[in-house]
Amino acid sequence: MTILFLFLALFLLMFIGVPVAISLGLAGSVTIILLSPDSVRSLAIKMFETSEHYTLLAIPFFLLAGSFMTTGGVARRLIDFANATVGHIRGGLAIGAVLACMLFAALSGSRPATVAAVGSIAIAGMVRSGYPQAFAAGIVTNAGTLGILIPPSVVMVVYAAATETSVGTLFMAGVVPGTLLGLVLMVAIYIIAVKKNLPALPRASFRQWLSAARKAVWGLLLMVIILGGIYSGMFTPTEAAAVAAVYSAFIALFVYKDMRITEAPKVILESAKLTIMLMFIIANAMLFAHVLTTEQIPQQITAIVLEAGLQPWMFLLVVNIVLLIAGAFMEPSAIILILAPILFPIAVQLGIDPIHLGIIMVVNMEIGLITPPVGLNLFVTSAVTGMSLADVIKAAMPWLMILLGFLVLITYVPSISMGLPNLLGM
Repeated sequence: MTILFLFLALFLLMFIGVPVAISLGLAGSVTIILLSPDSVRSLAIKMFETSEHYTLLAIPFFLLAGSFMTTGGVARRLIDFANATVGHIRGGLAIGAVLACMLFAALSGSRPATVAAVGSIAIAGMVRSGYPQAFAAGIVTNAGTLGILIPPSVVMVVYAAATETSVGTLFMAGVVPGTLLGLVLMVAIYIIAVKKNLPALPRASFRQWLSAARKAVWGLLLMVIILGGIYSGMFTPTEAAAVAAVYSAFIALFVYKDMRITEAPKVILESAKLTIMLMFIIANAMLFAHVLTTEQIPQQITAIVLEAGLQPWMFLLVVNIVLLIAGAFMEPSAIILILAPILFPIAVQLGIDPIHLGIIMVVNMEIGLITPPVGLNLFVTSAVTGMSLADVIKAAMPWLMILLGFLVLITYVPSISMGLPNLLGM
């Protein structure tokens, strides 16, 4: 009865147009007030606990680092470096855009920042060189989803907070899948470019490549600082996020000098707005998850699944279907916080590694970012290019098939995700 009321209240509120974050909080609150023996005071306690969750402190710092990287001209230098590396290949500008998205994702951990920063430069460059605008927009829209799969990733931080798994292990588990997906997109681009005879840049000389690498090195060093610092034990993922924010500000203000000090408050303010919006969603989603936990709903669902004799492959198929549907309508962090507490204990009972489950959920969230009607990357690309939302959706759909195929591979070949963490004994 409780679970039925809880989800009916959630869907009813969303159906009448109440924002998702408020719907989550209201559904949880009303359920506790009307049906739960739990005290109403637990709502305030849970909201307070969310604000002091140590793992979640990484989110505002990663968002701030992404804001400085986006504003400070790092994206332009990464695109130049990517073009100098692969631009001479047929379709090289498009392949370079994917490589730039991969590099920028490893710096910012933010999917809209990746699309906005890389797309605003790369799409215009491809169009000037003779690429169809729809082709360019579709590539960047899809490649921009790598921002939540290649570490550091805000969505991975949220999953770690919801399931109390290791952020560092999740980050390491995302390296091979993120790199593999980027390579798959590059191969697909090359095949299409050869068939359509898309242009290629002149091969960069070694001196030109070295010059591009030298200009991009300060941005690329951030990957070494974040991941090297975490896995060397020098600092925690949360501390790494804080170091990344300070480093990004220093690079933008004093090394590249693309920003004036007087512009820094504006960047901080924009980052703060995004942080408040995301943390408000997380707080309400954790309140919703709190109701699930206190009513022992995950345990009840786990018992039902085990009694039904569901095999692990069947369970993962159901998980993917549910997440793909949810991803079309809700923000990734909210989905993770609602469904991870339900799916996590079932996966453990079925012998599925929690880290593997986390990567599967993240890849599903990637697909949700380009799935209408609420795919965030679609709206960002539309704003960057001036294309209508319908045209962006049409441009992104062929590439979506690649992501769906990749999801099947990640789901049923766990060694892709778990190989590197297992090799390092994590």
